[in-house]
Amino acid sequence: MSKNMLEVAGLCKNYGNFTAVKNLDFSVKKGEVFGFLGPNGAGKTTTMKIITGFIPMSAGRVCVDGKDILEHSLETRRKIGYLPETTPLYTDMFVEEYLLFVGKLRGLTGEKLKRQTTKMIEVCGLETMWKRPVGHLSKGYRQRTGIAQAMIHEPDLLILDEPISGLDPNQIVEIRRLIKDIGKEKAVVYCSHILPEIAATCDKIIIINNGETAANGTLSELTNNGSETLEDVFIKLTANSREGE
Repeated sequence: MSKNMLEVAGLCKNYGNFTAVKNLDFSVKKGEVFGFLGPNGAGKTTTMKIITGFIPMSAGRVCVDGKDILEHSLETRRKIGYLPETTPLYTDMFVEEYLLFVGKLRGLTGEKLKRQTTKMIEVCGLETMWKRPVGHLSKGYRQRTGIAQAMIHEPDLLILDEPISGLDPNQIVEIRRLIKDIGKEKAVVYCSHILPEIAATCDKIIIINNGETAANGTLSELTNNGSETLEDVFIKLTANSREGE
């Protein structure tokens, strides 16, 4: 059995008197795509920012590859690739130039940097775009470039926050296929509010509401072996959701 690449236990985040995340528990294994669902304001992005080290937790524990992210901050962050909801791209750079730049920031040099850049261009289907400015790319190819930057250092854990937001149907199918392929070798956390994509892509799913776990399991477990749709379950569990993130 694969070991847990990500373990989250008792995770809490408070902003003054407001509790954004409360006692979250989940784990993700290598070779697994884990769907992270919740309405606006549920605490999804807050959780992703804590896992990736962008903001501190108020309580609880997060481990990446068995190591606490607070005790081993740099080591665990090196194992993480992150695509935030707003893709971090420099639009005046060419695609290859941008990936080389990110690779250097991630500590890659020489032949390994060149090799990984070429590999990401191939894996993410950017072969016809690598000499184009990022600012001239379609939304779909920008997302591919964003995924490529998240993966260039060969992370064991990939965090994707709304990776198909704003894409057309053909682009969604392509990105879905790419995520499923990545998930065969990596641990992937796929954060989204698009229910059909989570159902089509993920091995396990957690639904959070008002910062707390509402359900956690496989698609079959959550839908009672298909007797309900994921949408039905989601609506039922999040009927009392708060507004705002």
